Amino acid sequence: MVVPLRFGYKASSEQFGPNELLDFSVLAEEVGFDSVFLSDHLQPWRHEGGHAPNALPWLGALGARTQRVILGTSVLTPTFRYHPGVIAQVFATLGVMFPGRVALGVGTGEALNEVTLGLEWPEPPERFQRLKEAITLIDKLWTEDRVTYEGTYYSVKDATIYDRPEQKVPIYIGASGPAATRLAGRIAEGYITTSGKDPSLYTDTLLPALDDGLAKAGRTRDDIDTLMEVKVSYHPDRETALEKTRFWAPLALSAEEKMSVHDPLEMARLADELPIERAASRFIVSTDIDEHVERIAHYVDLGFRHLVFHDPGHDQEEFLRTYGAEVLPRLRARFS
Repeated sequence: MVVPLRFGYKASSEQFGPNELLDFSVLAEEVGFDSVFLSDHLQPWRHEGGHAPNALPWLGALGARTQRVILGTSVLTPTFRYHPGVIAQVFATLGVMFPGRVALGVGTGEALNEVTLGLEWPEPPERFQRLKEAITLIDKLWTEDRVTYEGTYYSVKDATIYDRPEQKVPIYIGASGPAATRLAGRIAEGYITTSGKDPSLYTDTLLPALDDGLAKAGRTRDDIDTLMEVKVSYHPDRETALEKTRFWAPLALSAEEKMSVHDPLEMARLADELPIERAASRFIVSTDIDEHVERIAHYVDLGFRHLVFHDPGHDQEEFLRTYGAEVLPRLRARFS
């Protein structure tokens, strides 16, 4: 297959409540976005002003209020607070209700969303093995009639998903390291990563790992949807564009700094110690539309075919209408 160039909206469930976020996402379809991807957090990055609506009922509500956008998670963790069998059932149901419009984006997770429930937080190698096993089990439940499975971490006995879509729900693997990226190349229909990191990470590590995984499976990049979450903060006034990123300063913390943090109060404390320049470092901060588009285009030039835009500001309607009128048309014209 040849994957088309698509542009999506990242619905920030850590920043907005479910009803407000739903209205924004309906507007995203109206102004021309092709997809809406939602994070799935039990807790937000911040206690004060934070939100954490559950992704599963919310995606059903969005599907019912829209006609064409792809609905997906970026990402959900099917390994701790969700049993993979439950996720298989939920996304099969969504796939039946909204055929061809649903994507299951998965990842290895964060302590923030699991430890609070009394769950142990293992080291990265175990989290990776859990994810591999969860995907294997979900795939079995979607393709076999009666499944008995005894794995290292999960098991089912005589299990059937009774309502399955004719068109399989694609699984996207979210990754920021080579092992999970290579796994996406081998077994997934989509690959998700995020912008704003050292450019060499993409060119020297992640994309070569993706190509390695694809080659091992006898595939090419035309066989997978490559999705980049692009973090953007556009405003004609530079100080405003910078300050918009403050809420999302936790994203600028390194993996080591936030690895085992499970409390939003502590996460916010660590983030608020960062200078604004570091808080904004993951974002394309720009005051000029043409420059903004040029910097976004870099990720298309790298080979990503699905850009999902995350704006950090509270005025999401302004962001969506600006993108619908100014940014998306320029990108489509440039890469037509």
